[in-house]
Amino acid sequence: FAAYAKEEERAVEIRLFEIGLMPGLLQTPAYARALAEADVRRGLITEAQADHRLAYLAKRQASLERQRPPMLLVIMDESCLRHWVGGDDVMHEQFDALVAFAARRNAVLQVAPHTMGEARPFNLPVNLLTMADGSHVGYAESQAQGHVEREPSRLLSIRASYHHLMAEALSASATVALINQARKGKQ
Repeated sequence: FAAYAKEEERAVEIRLFEIGLMPGLLQTPAYARALAEADVRRGLITEAQADHRLAYLAKRQASLERQRPPMLLVIMDESCLRHWVGGDDVMHEQFDALVAFAARRNAVLQVAPHTMGEARPFNLPVNLLTMADGSHVGYAESQAQGHVEREPSRLLSIRASYHHLMAEALSASATVALINQARKGKQ
């Protein structure tokens, strides 16, 4: 992931697709802390590793506030809104942050609704970067490992699938409406 994150810092466009949890770049500190603390409780990481993870995420998020910020195209599976993390206060703050993100000039936020069913082209999170020179970098991960992809021929089909996903996902305004609906309770 570290190799991908270095590329992310230089990207002019970042496209993300996430399943289950809010994309890291959009997580509030409280949401990210709740996830890290859960991993500490399960014995997967130490408290020091949790602190490092949170500091690393904050650094990645801060890099998006550069003078010429990248265009951010984010599609979240509806499960990201339904997976309640950290309790009501944390989720309400997270929903507020999503609505604010959706209003940014350099951002597009969409939700892939559950009703897409098998039309959703990805079953794992996908990250696609466009660099200033027009080249592309992809990143995908499973539970066990991540993979950075730079081969243009392999990235072409992933980019095409992402474009299809964008076309089928909810519009930006329908996404904000769904976020506001999700805010009203665990559904």
